Amino acid sequence: MTEIADPQRTPEPPGPRRARRPVITSLEVMCGLLVLAVIFQPQLTAVLDVPALRTGSTVFVAVCVQAMPFLVLGVLVSGLIAAFVPPRVLRRVLPANRGAAVPVAGLAGVALPGCECASVPVARRLMQQGVTPAAALAFLLAAPAVNPVVLVSTAVAFPADPWMVPARFLGSLLTACVMGWLWARLGRAEWLAERALRRTEAHHGEGGRWSVFAESARHDLVEAGGFLVLGGLTSAVFNVLVPAEWLETLGGQLLLGVLVMAVLAVVLALCSEADAFVVASMPGLPLLPKLVFLVVGPAVDLKLIALQSGAFGRRFAARFAPATFLVAIGCACAVGAALLGGA
Repeated sequence: MTEIADPQRTPEPPGPRRARRPVITSLEVMCGLLVLAVIFQPQLTAVLDVPALRTGSTVFVAVCVQAMPFLVLGVLVSGLIAAFVPPRVLRRVLPANRGAAVPVAGLAGVALPGCECASVPVARRLMQQGVTPAAALAFLLAAPAVNPVVLVSTAVAFPADPWMVPARFLGSLLTACVMGWLWARLGRAEWLAERALRRTEAHHGEGGRWSVFAESARHDLVEAGGFLVLGGLTSAVFNVLVPAEWLETLGGQLLLGVLVMAVLAVVLALCSEADAFVVASMPGLPLLPKLVFLVVGPAVDLKLIALQSGAFGRRFAARFAPATFLVAIGCACAVGAALLGGA
């Protein structure tokens, strides 16, 4: 067939075609860096083999390795909710009244044995499915601290102080409920990023649902994983810069011990399944500062703030994190004074 000439078409100028520039992707960059690392291995070893960098890298890897399995668990649960749980089911389970829905959502955290990394994507998915933000935020704060895994680890870490387990449970649940009620009364929808409130559509058919599950889980994992790395890096830097000897001066100063342990809980960013063993090994501290550490840590820490910024927006995190910090300290002190005698 003879091609019909288009009178509107401008003829190409004669001459050789211009060669396309090669596109450099992240794979080529990574390979180049690996080659350079092998070539300059002796020089890199001499520069990086210092105690501070070894400590920081250990803390960074420990935070990320501890949190990543639970983050994966959270995004898998989030994807299952998006694909297989209709919004009407969630609205039917929770009470219609926002005030009553908050403690119910907090107690629902018992069913998810994970850390704060797992609760963030699940809480966002609950909002996207039509659950009131107050209830979703109560679940976010309660789930990392009231589940059976955390309570058992606390009991093992404090065998001589059995009241630490109910104190941690009540202090964490009270923190979640107070923050949920505060959000129901004072919170504004514009403080939440649009992606956190974007409603998910219902999908029919098994193939479509599994496709939604895979895409939702992949998206949440990629987005939250970057903020987890950022939080772990910040924790590693703090662990290197703050001397351990500072903790030895807190034994006889209860108020200062409470404040310092609350700040340490934020910056150390320990996983809630492991923090009880860390704080139990700190000598000379009364039980009340240790309880504050255990209540504040799962509610607000550096990696959780980073994850909340990615899931709900920076405007939300800038308001929610400081308020949670103060409420968690107050609830821990109140419960500790009642159950631990202010010890």
